[in-house]
Amino acid sequence: MTLPAQEAIIPAIRTVDVIRYVTPLREGGSLPAIVEADDLGTYVLKFRGAGQGIKVLIAELLAAELARALELPVPEVVFAELDPVLARSEPDPEIQALLAASAGLNLALDYLPGSFGFNPRKNALPDPELASAIVWFDAYLSNVDRTPRNPNLLLWHHDLWMIDHGAALYFHFGSPDYVTRASSRFPEIRSHILLPAASLLPEVDERLHARLSSPVIRAIVGLIPDDWLSDSAFPNPEAQRASYVAYLEARLQSPRAFVEEAVDAHARLV
Repeated sequence: MTLPAQEAIIPAIRTVDVIRYVTPLREGGSLPAIVEADDLGTYVLKFRGAGQGIKVLIAELLAAELARALELPVPEVVFAELDPVLARSEPDPEIQALLAASAGLNLALDYLPGSFGFNPRKNALPDPELASAIVWFDAYLSNVDRTPRNPNLLLWHHDLWMIDHGAALYFHFGSPDYVTRASSRFPEIRSHILLPAASLLPEVDERLHARLSSPVIRAIVGLIPDDWLSDSAFPNPEAQRASYVAYLEARLQSPRAFVEEAVDAHARLV
C-alpha cells in the first residue's frame, strides 16, 4: 500500500565517523562538544557516556525526528561513531574519560555556525502559527527546557531553530509502564518562552496531531539503535520500542489534555 505523503517512510539517519574533537560546549549537564566528522561536516555531539545516560540521546533522536515530521525547524540529526582512541590527544582528564566512556554510536546535530541564542527581550517573537506549533510540540513531548531561563532556541540566517531536546520525554525515567503517564496535562507549559505568542493552539492542534499517524510514529521509534535500548525493565529492545510507541500514540488520543492545559495557560496570560 502506498502511504500518503505525511505517512511516507521516515528517511534513514546518516551515520558519520568522528575524526576530531574540536571544543567542549559547557552548557547543560550532558557535556556536548563540537566535533568534525568524516563527511567534512561539523556537529554538536551528544555523548552516550555523559552522566545523564543514553535515554537523553533517545529523547534527542525522537524529538528531532518527530519535529521533522511536523515540519518544525530542527537541525539534521546523525548517528556519530566515536573511536575512543581520540581520547589520547585530549589533555583534559574529564574529556578523556568522557570520550573513553562514549565509544560506539552517539548522536550529533548539525552545527549552525554563526547562530545565536534567541532572547525575547531583544528578538521578536515568531508568528502565532509557529509559536503555537512549538508550544504544542513541547507540551506533547513534556519538554521542560524551553523557558526564559533555558530557551533552547537559536536564530540562524534570520530563522528560528529548535535545539537540545534531551530534557523531553522525562516520563521514561519513571516506571516502565510509560502509557500510564500519557494523560499528563503537563502544567509546566505555563513557563514556555513562546506561550505569549501561541494564540492558535486549537487550530495548530488539528493540523499537527493528524500528521503523527501510527505509521509515522512507529517508523521514528524504529530508528532507535538496539544498543540504546538496554533498560533492564524490558525483556528486549522491541518491548521497549513498543512502550515508546504506545506512549506517543496514547498521548494523541482525544481529548488531548496537554493541549487543554496549554490553551488554558495562554488564556491566563491574556
